[in-house]
Amino acid sequence: MEEQDGSQVETSRQIPPVTEAQPVVADTAAAILARASEAPDPARLPVLRRAINGTGLLLPAALGRAPLAEAAAEAVAEVARGYCTLELNPETGHGEARTETVESLLRDLAGAETALVVNTHAAALLLALSACAAGGEIVVARGEVGDSDAFSLLEMIRQSGARLVEVGAANRVRLADYQAAIGPATRAILKVRPDDYRIVGAAASPALAELAGLAQEHGLILIEDLGGATLSGLTLPEGGREPALRASVAAGADIVTCGGNRLLGGPQSGLLVGRQAAIDPLRRHPLLGALRADKLALAALEATLRLHRAGPPRAIPVLRMLTQSEAALRDRAERLGAMLPEPVLYRIEASIAYAGGVPLPDRALSSTAIGLAVEGLDAEELARRLRLHRPAVIGRIEDDLVMLDMLAITDDELADCAEAISAALA
Repeated sequence: MEEQDGSQVETSRQIPPVTEAQPVVADTAAAILARASEAPDPARLPVLRRAINGTGLLLPAALGRAPLAEAAAEAVAEVARGYCTLELNPETGHGEARTETVESLLRDLAGAETALVVNTHAAALLLALSACAAGGEIVVARGEVGDSDAFSLLEMIRQSGARLVEVGAANRVRLADYQAAIGPATRAILKVRPDDYRIVGAAASPALAELAGLAQEHGLILIEDLGGATLSGLTLPEGGREPALRASVAAGADIVTCGGNRLLGGPQSGLLVGRQAAIDPLRRHPLLGALRADKLALAALEATLRLHRAGPPRAIPVLRMLTQSEAALRDRAERLGAMLPEPVLYRIEASIAYAGGVPLPDRALSSTAIGLAVEGLDAEELARRLRLHRPAVIGRIEDDLVMLDMLAITDDELADCAEAISAALA
């Protein structure tokens, strides 16, 4: 149904049982229920196992951020089964730096002079800070010094051996504030795009190109940490634009850091691109040996970057999920509902999902969710049983229903969802 202003609201407030009138599906509810009865004891399953993401968050850290493209998963499987040419050039038979191929791809895609790959996003930023600012000062806008249990910029700067100099107010910083903070001990300017919060309302900060000019004038290194980024920019369906490595390089940043397992759609990794004079010292830093990416991550990253180079990367799951139509999401929810056995009650309704790792107002996406209920089983217990299945099915609880958002659930996962729900009845 629609409200008078035309906006879409939930399609049903009742939770009808599945009936014979539901659309015909390839996998019947009876067949799914029979398979579910043969499910292994959850206590004997590995804790780390595949999960189906019905949370409505596209990149949740708890679920491993971005799923890999099929080509990347195949590349990982190939190098994991035996030996591989990790540090060997097949053409010459001579040794080669393990990251040379992926760094060449990344450099070209980002339009940078050079690139460097390490094992995590945090490692990339720590390496840049340690190599560029140890023993000196690094200038950061006050509103960009975020903090969380998993990633403390303040502690990272301390660990690098640099001293933090905060400038500006929490919501506003001027180029003159940066200028006034620069002194004999200043080594770098750090520009941070926070991942877990956003300043809204009356907020302002200098453009990256302005900071690049200031850094160049004083002989400083400008480091920009994007957190999650794309290669050439991504406009989200509901507005807002994710930052691009190429744009930051073009604006004059000496070093740009980001994670590879977010909107890039690759494995957990840390990416650094920028000027050769700024990044070459990082290659000689003692920390680099401890922060190297392993063969599995490099195989997945190479395959992912090749997909980006080939053209519009529809083969990358996270980017494909962002471009789904509401009709496709609704259809997927209806097909899942048709697979459910009689004791399961459900309703399908409009929902709000999020592109980022946390719910940010400017990253809201229109989606569709199916709400589940089983008589005699409260929502907490139903959610627990779904999590214990293999694969684990992860949703959220709203209004005493277990909600499975369709944004990150694929067509191929519908039967697995239905089987997990059927197993929860036992």
